[in-house]
Amino acid sequence: MSLDTWSFIAHGIGCLYLCKLIYNLGTFVYVCFLRPGKNLKKEFGEWAVVTGATDGIGKAMAAVLFKQGMKVLLVSRDPAKLQETQKEIGGGETLCVDFNDFRAEAVREKVKAALADKDVGVLVNNVGISYDHPQYFHELEEDRIDKLVKLNIDSTNYMTYMVLPKMVEKRRGAIVNMSSAASLVPGPLLAAYSGAKRYIEAFSVGLNAEYASKGVHVQFQCPLYVTTKLAKIRKASLTTPSPASYAKAAVRCIGYEDTTSPYWAHYLMMGVAKALPQGLVANQVNSMHLGIRKRALAKKDKGQ
Repeated sequence: MSLDTWSFIAHGIGCLYLCKLIYNLGTFVYVCFLRPGKNLKKEFGEWAVVTGATDGIGKAMAAVLFKQGMKVLLVSRDPAKLQETQKEIGGGETLCVDFNDFRAEAVREKVKAALADKDVGVLVNNVGISYDHPQYFHELEEDRIDKLVKLNIDSTNYMTYMVLPKMVEKRRGAIVNMSSAASLVPGPLLAAYSGAKRYIEAFSVGLNAEYASKGVHVQFQCPLYVTTKLAKIRKASLTTPSPASYAKAAVRCIGYEDTTSPYWAHYLMMGVAKALPQGLVANQVNSMHLGIRKRALAKKDKGQ
């Protein structure tokens, strides 16, 4: 081919990349700043059920949903914290459930009874557990391995299974499964947590396609670091929002994409992380987690 032909092809490729860049930038601005949130009560139902509702993201999302006029069922294992959260957000009902025992029939029956008379429009599966700090898999205690499955996977499975029949019957409803960036990029030294959250991603995306024709929307939300006990970060920053800041963005996205990182900085960071070679990302994450592990072990030794 002639030089002019190659120049034409290169120019065409450049234009395509520029158009894609402009489209992605426009989508980012619209989704994170301009797109209005849905009227969740009107579109999906009057009740919101939030698990892990006494701390962090769950507590903040419950507060936003209640403020928007939804009736809220707060689900957690600590009765004192449930009452405190109920008082802080200004209302709602409480349900004391330990998801470590959720496989027990009596516990599941207790949840079913609490849901029986409610028009559940939104379910937020937020309860979960990670590592105390980044660790090699063989260093984990057996109890932690068991909890990683029970609290991250079993709780989401069973809660979703319980609300779906009525949502299908009335042909409306939204299920939000909270996850982590560890599900979308390699997670060395958090491998079991990353794997559990990867299950939630596949489960959510598959369910959304499965139930879209029945009026039920399933969304997988993927935050990065937020100032929560789980993340062990206390001070908010530009890239690490408070639970309240994250919750505002999270609730505004309910009912739209099947997979999203709602907070604007997380949206950008995940876009970059997914675009990079995953081997490079894995090496960077591994290096970061090794540093965190080293500091955690040093702190533990000093405490002893």
